[in-house]
Amino acid sequence: MVNYIWIGMTLIGLVFAAINGRMKEVNEAIFQSATEAVTLCIGLISILVFWLGIMRIAQESGLLDKFARVFRPLIKRLFPEVPENHPAMGYILSNIIANMFGLGNAATPLGIKAMEQLKELNGGKTSASRSMITFLALNTSGLTIIPTTVIAIRMNYHSASPTEIVGPTLMATTIATIAAILIDRYYYHKRARNGVK
Repeated sequence: MVNYIWIGMTLIGLVFAAINGRMKEVNEAIFQSATEAVTLCIGLISILVFWLGIMRIAQESGLLDKFARVFRPLIKRLFPEVPENHPAMGYILSNIIANMFGLGNAATPLGIKAMEQLKELNGGKTSASRSMITFLALNTSGLTIIPTTVIAIRMNYHSASPTEIVGPTLMATTIATIAAILIDRYYYHKRARNGVK
């Protein structure tokens, strides 16, 4: 559906530009945007490679395992039906840690693997389990300590202080995460009171 919306918007814009004789501006905007997109992607790649390298060092040094041990009791309470040594738990922890460091691109495959494992625990059912819903809520709110991608974009556009976004991002994502957990728990308990599993 979204594809049709984008195609419709593009066609409407092109028709409107043609009627008003502004196709030259549209062509200039297309080529300028394409150039900026390539520049932005190259800038982001270098920052993401750096942070992925840091994550790899943290993994090899055992720092990620220490982070996982710190968060494991909290994650266990949020996902009580996931066995502690199940692969889903590892993927969930890795996804959350990657999101905390603003590495959404690295977190995505981990999130997909976590969902696959949670679906397997759910017996392959098409309806989402309690854990799948909780994980989606946590992943969407995305608690972020260091917004790596946003810092990279700000650096790319020559921001005077690219890291000043860290404080507001941490505050906003903390509030969003707390709200996501509270809303998730509210609807879970409401469904449980109504006898819906």
